[in-house]
Amino acid sequence: MKDNPYPGRFIVIEGLDGSGQTTQVALLKKFLEEKGLQVVSTKEPTMDSEAGRKIREILDEKVKIEPIELQKLFTQDRKEHLEDLIVPALQDGKAVISDRYYFSTFAFGASDGLNLDELIRMNDGFLLPDLTIILKVPPRVCVERIEKRGEAKTLFEKENKLTRVWETYAVMPERFRDIYIVDGEQSIEEVFSEIKSLARLKLNIKEE
Repeated sequence: MKDNPYPGRFIVIEGLDGSGQTTQVALLKKFLEEKGLQVVSTKEPTMDSEAGRKIREILDEKVKIEPIELQKLFTQDRKEHLEDLIVPALQDGKAVISDRYYFSTFAFGASDGLNLDELIRMNDGFLLPDLTIILKVPPRVCVERIEKRGEAKTLFEKENKLTRVWETYAVMPERFRDIYIVDGEQSIEEVFSEIKSLARLKLNIKEE
């Protein structure tokens, strides 16, 4: 993976579906903007590329595809995401916060029986985030949260599959630097307090 050579900082928040990462992205964006940073928040898969739109159909189980082909689509969408949005923002000195990145490919792809090292090689030329936070929430709790929202469970939102997904997420700090696991079963405020502390450290934001 490539180190970020740009003046902006790249932050990723990961987790199982239903772990609360979208909420935490919004809170972190607000916090950083209050500290005077220009911030771009985004998510994967995008809906801006043909690959991203195909992915959405597959996740909604409207189309079936082999697992490796699905991960190739994720990689293509990510390539365009970096080129069109993330890298230009980092070049401009902005902070970029992404809800999911290639760690999702590693975790969800491996849960489908794909080789983790091969998945990593597929993404080898992409930027390594300056900070990655993985929210740890039991799969059972994630499924309950999704059901309470009244949303249909997509392809990856089944408890057994989410259990396998987490097994890969759990080893990511051993494989890559600047990855931290945060207990996502805490209150929203408690989770954000930990994320805020990590962001302060990595972005050199002084305590008030």
